[in-house]
Amino acid sequence: MKILLTGATGYIAQRLLPVLLNEGHIVFCAVRDKARFNSAKFNTEFLHVIEIDFLKKETLSNIPKDIDAAYYLIHSMSSLTADFEKLEELSAQNFKSAIEKTNAKQIIYLSGIVNEEKLSKHLSSRKNVEEILRSSSIKLTTLRAGIIIGSGSASFEIIRDLVEKLPIMIAPKWLLTKTQPISIRNVIEYLNGVLLKDFTFDNSYDIGGPEILNYKQMLLDFADVRCLKRKIYTVPVLSPKLSSYWLYFITATSYKLAQNLVNSMKIEVVCRPNNLKELLHINLISYKESIRLAFDKIDHQLVQSSWIDALSTDVLKNGVLNSIEVPTHGCFKDERKIIVKNSDLCLKKIWAIGGETGWYYANFLWKIRGFIDKLEGGVGLRRGRKNMYDIVAGESLDFWRVLYANKDEKRLLLYAEMKLPGEAWLEFKIDDKNILTQTATFRPLGLKGRLYWYSVMPFHALIFRGMLNKLVEI
Repeated sequence: MKILLTGATGYIAQRLLPVLLNEGHIVFCAVRDKARFNSAKFNTEFLHVIEIDFLKKETLSNIPKDIDAAYYLIHSMSSLTADFEKLEELSAQNFKSAIEKTNAKQIIYLSGIVNEEKLSKHLSSRKNVEEILRSSSIKLTTLRAGIIIGSGSASFEIIRDLVEKLPIMIAPKWLLTKTQPISIRNVIEYLNGVLLKDFTFDNSYDIGGPEILNYKQMLLDFADVRCLKRKIYTVPVLSPKLSSYWLYFITATSYKLAQNLVNSMKIEVVCRPNNLKELLHINLISYKESIRLAFDKIDHQLVQSSWIDALSTDVLKNGVLNSIEVPTHGCFKDERKIIVKNSDLCLKKIWAIGGETGWYYANFLWKIRGFIDKLEGGVGLRRGRKNMYDIVAGESLDFWRVLYANKDEKRLLLYAEMKLPGEAWLEFKIDDKNILTQTATFRPLGLKGRLYWYSVMPFHALIFRGMLNKLVEI
């Protein structure tokens, strides 16, 4: 069968894609920016990557007409704009119009569990999108999930940050709200299982794990799996705004995502009964087992996708390729060169930079810069990296975005996603003469940008020189 997979660079789609390919389906991955999609790792002729932006009608003609089904996995929950509901509505309307011109028999939509009259903006937007898709002439199957637990998922990483960093938590009362977490493995089983199943057409199903827990229990169970002793005290005085800031500074999440999560967490998310599990023969995985499975993936460097790889800012909204050519006019540069004695070892170090490895020199200064970025509303250093040893274009790396990563060319190019009065690039390249060139480029925005560059020059001299020397050490 021919399948259209939207949101193909997102967390869920990246987990679903290899399953669909293994089933023998021909999959058309709809992405806004091809340069952010690593198709080489799949190595199959069944995969086709097409550039489509569902906010731009002129790109919709790229959708093949002979598809059999389409997955709608587009969400804007972490968008920095306050109008994410309008963006989701426009995207859904455009998708609906485009898909009705194809031969598709089914739309599969992953939404959130909706079981209260008063909904958060996030859940209200999901419900609105479902209504738009349901008005299509094509049959709709909706799966509604709550908290999804898996390596790299936003929920998992936020819980991990809280539990591993805070031995004692003074938490808001919404931590007592009930929810029904589900393993990412079960989510993918459901998404794959309902594909072109007639009995699911024009039906919606709540999907969750076998346990109903509150958020406090989830944190304590996570601590139990990790053999950590944690104390949690709930208080009624933390406002939603303070709660959002609490999540933002303790975890790797953006403030906007933290705000949306807090608003959602105040609402009980428990599945309404249905028999889909029995019809699809799915064995539900417990919450604790989901955590163990997630850490097994992490320990073996097998994390397939991460929520942090979604664009968290608007700096690359015009695409990776439009930023891959480092500018020269009107820019400041810090360029340093050094002879490399062991290029393989040096390249290995470059490819492992950031995350748990750190930046090889003056890591405390990098952490301070990350903390300052958090104070200014930026992403900070907590995003880390998905894999300790490998990296591909489009992935996040602390407060950078990977623009280009080619081991054969011995070149790595990063683009800054921190809060800056301008734009910044950091490049590492080893040439044929075994000379490593490390270049920091900054394109200032106005007088403020120029003042910023001159104010950090003393730190650059220290950090970049030290980092360069450490990279070539044997």
